[in-house]
Amino acid sequence: MPKFHRIAAFCVMVGAAAWIATGEFSSVGSAQTAEGKESPTPETPTETAPLVRTVSAVEPKFVDHAREIRLSGITEADKRTDLAARAEGVIASLALSKGGMVKAGAVVMVLEGPETVAQEEIAQIALAQKERDLEVAEKLFKGGSTSESALTNARSARDAAQAELNRAQAAADRLRLKAPFAGIVDSVSVELGEWVQTGTPVATILSLDPILVKAEVSEVDLSSVSVGSTAKVRLVNGTEMDGTVRLVAREASAQTRTFPVEIALPNPDLTLPSGMSAEVSLFAAPTRAVVVPRSIITLAEDGQLGLRVVGDDNLAQFAAVKIIDDTPDGLVVTGVPEGVRIITAGQDLVSNGEKVEVSPEVGQ
Repeated sequence: MPKFHRIAAFCVMVGAAAWIATGEFSSVGSAQTAEGKESPTPETPTETAPLVRTVSAVEPKFVDHAREIRLSGITEADKRTDLAARAEGVIASLALSKGGMVKAGAVVMVLEGPETVAQEEIAQIALAQKERDLEVAEKLFKGGSTSESALTNARSARDAAQAELNRAQAAADRLRLKAPFAGIVDSVSVELGEWVQTGTPVATILSLDPILVKAEVSEVDLSSVSVGSTAKVRLVNGTEMDGTVRLVAREASAQTRTFPVEIALPNPDLTLPSGMSAEVSLFAAPTRAVVVPRSIITLAEDGQLGLRVVGDDNLAQFAAVKIIDDTPDGLVVTGVPEGVRIITAGQDLVSNGEKVEVSPEVGQ
């Protein structure tokens, strides 16, 4: 009997080992499920609705924007002249002092020239005599007491005396130096009693009212600047003034390819000197434009600069724009169509013709 048990136990052990080797134990639960239950039938996939992106958009506010053109300049005198002696001689009088004022046409220097002055007086006396001789000849001719040739000779003599006086007066006038315009004496190079020759520098006179600010405008901005337009000028000392564009050159500088401009500033009390640095702001003609944040500028596939806009149909579109100015409030652009809203958030996630949902709260 015990032998029988040993044989039975051995058989059971061999059978268990064979069962384990086949791996059937791993499918016991699965087999029961397969035998006891039916496998679920997979459901038919349903069609998903197209994705509609939500963007933020605002109505564009159109403004008439005058683009500011900023230039650097320097003040200069409206007129500047270097007076020079017109003849040679000793300075007899000198009505010039540094920083002093002179009037237009005022005699500022006189040279000694007694011979020249005497010649002028002699010419005046000779002319007076010839005029009296002509009067006598005319009376005699009317009375028939002289010939026409005698009258003609008297007239010629009078004309010759007049020409001689003009020559003498011109020589005497060269002894007197006059100011060509009213202004301030910037420098004096001679002294009273000094001997000067023709062409010797005497003094420099400046006309400072108005005073000019000279600057240069680029080729791009030339068409936006015109004579008579208003300019704002800020001097290095902090003074701010409004001026008027007086000149826009029509020939560019060969070195810089820029065009000189002149702005006239009122300077009645002559407080503004020549040679002071200045900042000039010129303004182009107003253009209908929109101010937009820099962050919403995007690029088209071809690299064109623009904005994403959406119309009443809620279809996103690309609008090409041109940046005309950069201000603290944003970029000033032209080309925004009428009747659209500008997408301010989500513009880089949508494409042309794509349906969008507009929510003003997005991105705010």
